[in-house]
Amino acid sequence: MLIHRNNSKSTVTLFMAMCLSITTVYGQLLSPNDFLPHDLGEHFTPHHQLVDYYQHVAAESDHVQLIEYGRTNQGRPLLAAFVSTPDNLNNLEPIRKNNLAKAGMPEGEASAHEAVIVWLGFTVHGNEAAGAESSMRVIHKLADPDNETTKEWLQNTVVIIDPCVNPDGYSRYTHWVRDVTGSNIITDLDDIEHHEPWPGGRVNHYLFDLNRDWAWQTQTETKHRIKLYNQWLPHIVADLHEMGHNSPYYFAPAARPYHNYITEWQRDFQEEIGKNHAGHFDKRGWLYYTKEIFDLFYPSYGDTYPTFNGAIGMTYEQGGSARAGRAVEGDNGEILTLYDRIDHHRVSALSTVEVASNNAERIITEFENFYKKNDKLGKYKSYIIKSDKQSAKTQALADMLTAQGIIVQVADANSSSKGYNYYTQKESTFSVESGDLIISADQPKSTLLQVLLDPTATLEDSLTYDITAWALPYAYGLDAYASMQAVSTVDVYEKAMDKRAPLADKAYAYVIRPNGMVSQKAIMQLLSKGVKVRYNTVDIEIDDRQYPMGSFFILRGDNKSVEDAMQSAITSMSDQCDIESLKTGFAISGADLGSNKLKLIKQPKILVVSGDNVRANAYGEVKYYFNELLDYDMTTVDIGGLGRVKLDKYNTIILPDGRYRLSDDLLERFSDFCNQGGKLILMAGAVPSVADKSGFALKSYEEDDIKSSEEKESKHARLAARYNHYCDRERNNISSYIPGAIFKNVLDASHPMAYGMGTHYYSLKTNSLRYPMLTGASNVAYLEGDPTVIGFAGSKIKKKLSDAMTISVQSKGRGQVVYMVDNPLFRAFWYNGMQMFGNALLYVGG
Repeated sequence: MLIHRNNSKSTVTLFMAMCLSITTVYGQLLSPNDFLPHDLGEHFTPHHQLVDYYQHVAAESDHVQLIEYGRTNQGRPLLAAFVSTPDNLNNLEPIRKNNLAKAGMPEGEASAHEAVIVWLGFTVHGNEAAGAESSMRVIHKLADPDNETTKEWLQNTVVIIDPCVNPDGYSRYTHWVRDVTGSNIITDLDDIEHHEPWPGGRVNHYLFDLNRDWAWQTQTETKHRIKLYNQWLPHIVADLHEMGHNSPYYFAPAARPYHNYITEWQRDFQEEIGKNHAGHFDKRGWLYYTKEIFDLFYPSYGDTYPTFNGAIGMTYEQGGSARAGRAVEGDNGEILTLYDRIDHHRVSALSTVEVASNNAERIITEFENFYKKNDKLGKYKSYIIKSDKQSAKTQALADMLTAQGIIVQVADANSSSKGYNYYTQKESTFSVESGDLIISADQPKSTLLQVLLDPTATLEDSLTYDITAWALPYAYGLDAYASMQAVSTVDVYEKAMDKRAPLADKAYAYVIRPNGMVSQKAIMQLLSKGVKVRYNTVDIEIDDRQYPMGSFFILRGDNKSVEDAMQSAITSMSDQCDIESLKTGFAISGADLGSNKLKLIKQPKILVVSGDNVRANAYGEVKYYFNELLDYDMTTVDIGGLGRVKLDKYNTIILPDGRYRLSDDLLERFSDFCNQGGKLILMAGAVPSVADKSGFALKSYEEDDIKSSEEKESKHARLAARYNHYCDRERNNISSYIPGAIFKNVLDASHPMAYGMGTHYYSLKTNSLRYPMLTGASNVAYLEGDPTVIGFAGSKIKKKLSDAMTISVQSKGRGQVVYMVDNPLFRAFWYNGMQMFGNALLYVGG
């Protein structure tokens, strides 16, 4: 269907409006339609015009205060508008501190100034653009001086509006739509407007899904937002999204499963909010549904994170998203317009404010009760992290928890305790040593810390929307215990300020011990400056100092031609990581520093594949890893352009997770690349692209008889499934499904890729890929027997994963192929996976 629309407002009309605003309208609040060069819903609003409108509202209304709480990677402002009565706005700081006092936060200060606090977040996914558009109509309604209804709501309510959580993604999408469309709107789904190109606007600059990042806080938008969020701790939070264009509107109450730490009050009040929305939608005859699909389990959503911080957190979903464009014809033959989508979000957002205002006293009381009782939810009183205070992993975990407002402390004395051992998954007695990290459940953020640190989370229904396990000691690869006893502490944890010995000039060698991402970044920086680095493949003792396998040695003898640059680089980074000087290369035990047991590391020259068939998130994780975590260059090549690239310019090619269909020619080029000394790293969905291919060791089955047996078993299962009931089809399918679970892998600690990783490796598995252990290659990490699983994995797939490979390294010609069946960079919060990936870069192929 073709929709004709009028051209944007004429130049004359715009000029007259501008003159009017200068002469007679100053001090008068304009609606979005009067302010923008187009009617709201006529086209997508560029982000800078969205910002302009919010600045206009703040300038012209005494009911609004606007702040910029941060900037995106691309420099766009992140805004928060505070909407309330002038009296409340004049007392925002007392209202904020009084609310924090009710939560028991140390910076709180009780007072008589009180209001229910509502947080409305729009367009966390940039191509769900109707949210940001709708936010302009919402703020205008709330700030309208002639709207007596909203003025009454604001007497006891402060509304915080984040008009566009993801400005970079929103701009990517909206600019693209403007580029490819004309004045007429084509509702036919075949039209280009309904086919957004890779990587899409859903994601931010680094192609991360910001709605999965609330707890992990890897992205700059999230870091800024959570800082502001924790300064307020809102009572009601609505996260406004879009979904498939044929879907009716979705609002609370949420679907099962609920995390078991969600209180009865939080469950019940969602129902009340949903009924209030339903009343407004019923009057208008709008379709909607509740209690389906969108659950409250994974802790890093825009609804669950607030929930675990005492709020009523909710997701709202409008049918639309990128496929809808400005208007689209649905399966029911009806036209869904951008106007419709904006209006639906407007009504649900204002209904949220309405129900909050009408129940303000009860909401505030229950919020205070949440913080009084939340330390009694779980069975564990203390979480003990057994790790050297200098450990980069320990510091990274402590920093991550502190950013949430969680208090991290240290043990003040040696003692004995009993608790759950994360490593063995059993109760045991253990020693608490002075300096161990202690996270006590007896603190204001108790619910959140228990959610993040509990060894397992109770899953009431395996039909869930996201990963089912995330316990942070596994993510960070740390020895830890969860105890039902309180442990004595001494003080709040602070980063260790170690007393480093001054570096000697003209030392025989400098050493950096393996210390997770800190040491890996240092080595990558040295390599980028042309400094040559080696690592040891045997334990070494020199001058009564022990250096484990995988320590990094910078030898003066290797760097004669760049000695000044080496010395300068070593000196400049000595305050960022621990560097030791050695005056001799003579070892008491192990190997002397001139031994061939110290391998020279090649400077990685990296090519990363992107484009169609590569998961945008996965490519973004690789880009973020190199750009932000290592500050190291990588070359990106679209998969369609690989034919023009001379692969021998590089020594490392990375294929992120995706769905690849590699041509025979490209497979042969990759094979030759490895044979000539290159390293090919295949991650998750990239691994199947070389299975059973000539020159690659990866096989789908160990033997032909095993293949035949599995095919027969699969055939019998299909025949048996003929008797399954239609209503059970979804549950029948989950037996072969892994939404995301932690698997305990056996680790070959002698292999260079396992240096610094311990004897076991906990991987986060988000796919059902299964390959047998490789023959004629090194199986670095693998699942042994009936694998230990934290979280949900379907019974059939769990059985198939017995003795499956997780990470293997194949020597191929003069090069290597690294197979990583699970994505080690998943959402950039699985620290141990990122360390393993760094090992693949530095130790494999040295």
